[in-house]
Amino acid sequence: MADLSHYRNIGIFAHVDAGKTTTTERILKLTGKIHKTGEVHDGESTTDFMEQEAERGITIQSAATTCFWKDHRLNIIDTPGHVDFTVEVYRSLKVLDGGVGVFCGSGGVEPQSETNWRYANESEVARIIFVNKLDRMGADFYRVVDQVKNVLAANPLVMTLPIGIEDDFVGVVDVLTKKAYIWDDTGLPENYEVQDVPADMVDDVEMYHEQLIETAVEVDDDLMMAYMEGEMPTMEQIKACIRKGTRDLTFFPTYCGSAFKNKGVQLVLDAVVDYLPSPTEVDPQDLTDEETGEPTGKVATVSTDEPFRALAFKIMDDRFGALTFIRIYSGVLNKGDTILNSATGKTERIGRMVEMHANDRSELTMAHAGDILAVVGMKNVQTGHTLCDPKNPCTLEPMIFPEPVISIAVKPKDKGGSEKMGIAIGKLVAEDPSFQVETDEDSGETILKGMGELHLDIKVDILKRTYGVELEVGQPQVAYRETITAPVEDSYTHKKQSGGSGQFGKIDYRIKPGEPGSGFKFVSTVVGGNVPKEFWPAVEKGFASMMEEGVLAGFPMLDMEVELFDGSYHAVDSSAIAYEIAAKGAFRQSIPKASPQLLEPIMKVDVFSPEDNVGDVIGDLNRRRGMIKDQEPGPTGVRIKADVPLSEMFGYIGHLRTITSGRGQFSMEFSHYMPCPQNVADDVIAKEKEKKAAK
Repeated sequence: MADLSHYRNIGIFAHVDAGKTTTTERILKLTGKIHKTGEVHDGESTTDFMEQEAERGITIQSAATTCFWKDHRLNIIDTPGHVDFTVEVYRSLKVLDGGVGVFCGSGGVEPQSETNWRYANESEVARIIFVNKLDRMGADFYRVVDQVKNVLAANPLVMTLPIGIEDDFVGVVDVLTKKAYIWDDTGLPENYEVQDVPADMVDDVEMYHEQLIETAVEVDDDLMMAYMEGEMPTMEQIKACIRKGTRDLTFFPTYCGSAFKNKGVQLVLDAVVDYLPSPTEVDPQDLTDEETGEPTGKVATVSTDEPFRALAFKIMDDRFGALTFIRIYSGVLNKGDTILNSATGKTERIGRMVEMHANDRSELTMAHAGDILAVVGMKNVQTGHTLCDPKNPCTLEPMIFPEPVISIAVKPKDKGGSEKMGIAIGKLVAEDPSFQVETDEDSGETILKGMGELHLDIKVDILKRTYGVELEVGQPQVAYRETITAPVEDSYTHKKQSGGSGQFGKIDYRIKPGEPGSGFKFVSTVVGGNVPKEFWPAVEKGFASMMEEGVLAGFPMLDMEVELFDGSYHAVDSSAIAYEIAAKGAFRQSIPKASPQLLEPIMKVDVFSPEDNVGDVIGDLNRRRGMIKDQEPGPTGVRIKADVPLSEMFGYIGHLRTITSGRGQFSMEFSHYMPCPQNVADDVIAKEKEKKAAK
């Protein structure tokens, strides 16, 4: 059994282009995992192995890899920075014990880093900060440190200071040991010298050294008292304090360097080993009740002696079949074991287990608490499912994913493609819980839903390249409805003679608008047998069958009440079918008289905006016919709640990002139907008529 205190499960996360993937490459090179570093801008990095990633120079999937540093085993996950893939960051944070937040030395704390930081706070993941790209124009380490304080409301503990800046950036000073690390011009990470602090930096280093010790000893009352009485703590004591403060999220050790130029990465690796928690030091995951999903008060203690418990956090389809990534929280897993999936109640046998290095792998025969690995060929496991020992069933706290906000209609270009499309989309849905698919009953089209236009773009691209399915992508559609607004009293007679017995049915009825959400209601108040009781269901059936298609634009009807109060019948010619036909005719005759109206879906929209942009965001929502319901200020911005028609929300995410320089976010869900304004209704009706004429 490996010693769990020598494990570090960490994620590397940041805004687009802050240098996460490059930092990961450097770590792999330094730890001897790869011999040649690949560059992102050449499309050759190890962890970005999808075609789409190499081409666009962005990370789409989180990739996992394992390496060793100073006798410690690091399981590293490189996550995407792009807002459309936040689900990848979220699910990775869920299974990690610590993280490295990478910030760009010139860009600073960017919008997506705020989101990821918020996710990490919610998941209570301990982090160290690495301010990267200090060799770039406009880089300023001290400005980024201020932004961490002001924008993220976090407490950075400065551990290294840069020597020189931009082109003159040559190394860093370790504030704790007061030593300077200076790299030469060969660009090799191992070519550095440890020297004394440059003369012009001595005062700064002293000041930061004092701040460091004062902040560190605050987490230990006894040490703090001794320090205030003039006793200096030892190096071991200070490191223990920093470790405790980091684990409790009191502060975040902050480092600087340039991953691309190989400067400063060793110190970050040392910090991962020295200050980030091992699996046993993190608060264990809650176990939840299977029925209610509420915490049971029990936890999954990280230990190899406990029963087996693991969480599936990612499904990936590759050339060897489906890979299920799992994080083991407790117990041991051997090849050939049978485990229970508590979400489905089914058992699975573990065939092959592999340790992943991006998309290469090595076989394992055994894994235990604290490991992150992939299992090949599991059948019914989905993201967020708990895997456990069949004798000790349990459920770990599940993952909650954001709802998709944008949808497009697609159909295969050629006739034979629909079955192929169905299978391929099924695989994509299993891999990505924020991507959903449904069939629109009104039009029979396949609707894809996702987190943003880039997200759906990439899904369509993957379908085309990986699965060979060419799609025609249509415009997003809105599901309108119709109703009536005025009561009508009317009469309708159906009679037909055609030799022998004819057909006859006369009904007198009232139609009136129903309560919102009440659907279709039918009552009969006929007395004296003018319409015999056995024919009432036929009248109801006739009206109900017409609700599917309204008279304005053919959308389904909502909320209407029909009362049958009189009529007459013929002893020979009346039949159920005659009354059903009479009811259908009555519907066509009377609904246009009842002031029909078009209804549109209204969405409950929740927008997150930085304070500076609130006015613009609200103005924009008003232009989209939105009703502002509420505003709540928070530490990093304002949440605006509003009701907005769905038809006005297409392309909103792009627009919102423009107004808020990429910092805004929103989520929306269906709320209710409301009457359309006349000008909107006229447009929709005209379009529907054109469509029908075209058919």
